[in-house]
Amino acid sequence: MKSLENIRFVLVGTTHPGNIGAAARAMKTMGLTKLHLVEPLHYPNAEATARASGADDVLASAVVHQDLVSAITGCHQVYGMSARLRHLPISVVDPRQAVARIQQQADDSQVAILFGREHSGLSNEELDKCQHLINIPANPEYSSLNLAAAVQVFAYELKMSFAPSIEVGRVGEEREAINAEDLEHLYQHFEQSLTEIGFLDPENPKNLMRRLKRLFNRADLDKNELQILHGILRSAENNKGEQS
Repeated sequence: MKSLENIRFVLVGTTHPGNIGAAARAMKTMGLTKLHLVEPLHYPNAEATARASGADDVLASAVVHQDLVSAITGCHQVYGMSARLRHLPISVVDPRQAVARIQQQADDSQVAILFGREHSGLSNEELDKCQHLINIPANPEYSSLNLAAAVQVFAYELKMSFAPSIEVGRVGEEREAINAEDLEHLYQHFEQSLTEIGFLDPENPKNLMRRLKRLFNRADLDKNELQILHGILRSAENNKGEQS
């Protein structure tokens, strides 16, 4: 089974320590932990830790290299991120296509994703070590992304391909499912209450109940919500009775 643990993000020649921390944070939010740094100008650094904002473990395990060769040692595939399309004999893919290629590799394949310097990106010599160039489709009139933003884009694509599941639910609330009988009881209660308060004319109902059924079928009600609706209907009935 493929694992995000086999993918390393390699930041080459990063000049601003805050970008290292922000990249670590972007990685951790998507479940990536393997950060490698090639000749960072300022690292370790307090600003990197501050910008990591809780991704201290990713920073603590980051590996610092003196050259790119050692940073990609053992990797079966090397991809280089670049905002500029180079006139080089190298395959160019977008992030989604790159992730699809990574998924096609053997489960134990080690993959490196290279991110270049903030102002000049990766050099041609560094790109020569890559099998593919990754270009993020962006506004052609302003295509340069912040380093951490580029890391986030690619990390997100990896997450969506490797582990796309999300936890569905509501904070602080357990949802209890309802069944078809519960819904039918609600529809009967609506018809009874709306008739009683004069909103529904049983002699000329038109499509009111059908529209209400479609509405609540789309709503995916839970037990608590169902009880709220019954309570509203009972309150409307009681108010009508007091006014009579």
